[in-house]
Amino acid sequence: MNKHEFTIRYNFNQLSAAIASAPTAYLGRQAAVLIPIIEIDQQLHLVLTQRAMHLRHHPGQISFPGGKVEPNDVNAIHTALREAHEEIGLHAENVEVLGLFPPHKTFTGFEITPVVAFVKQHFELVIDPGEVADCFTVPLRFFIDRDNRHQVFHYRHGKRYHVHFMPFEDRFIWGVTAAIIDLLCRHVTQN
Repeated sequence: MNKHEFTIRYNFNQLSAAIASAPTAYLGRQAAVLIPIIEIDQQLHLVLTQRAMHLRHHPGQISFPGGKVEPNDVNAIHTALREAHEEIGLHAENVEVLGLFPPHKTFTGFEITPVVAFVKQHFELVIDPGEVADCFTVPLRFFIDRDNRHQVFHYRHGKRYHVHFMPFEDRFIWGVTAAIIDLLCRHVTQN
């Protein structure tokens, strides 16, 4: 799938289903993540990070660039772009925002809004070691292949929930990041 086809599918497909959120009765701390899609050798790739091990929330996990909404952030898009710049050096001017997916509530008390965007040009990766241990890309076609997207059931307080996971090479992508990737793939393929 190329950038043009992705854009058409993203814009014209109905959102097949919202992300299965954790059932929480309270309003979580607001956060946003950027789903940066970059073209490498005529193939679309997702840009992902590995969170630093010393972080309080989700240390070492694979994630999208993003973080908590700050008081000066205008909206979720502003938060996602600000965080992507802080974490990996991706400037907002180098990003074409396509849209947002519905917020996802987590068991850890966050309500995360995914922001889907294209990276216009390759950029110099500048990792903030205070937040990010590594940054890498995965071909979107890997995730679009339904055989690479898995889910298991997890029981919490006597209730059953889906947990998404996607092993890629020596990495293990799971939780909300995997759920967002699954939603993105289902949205652009209707599968």
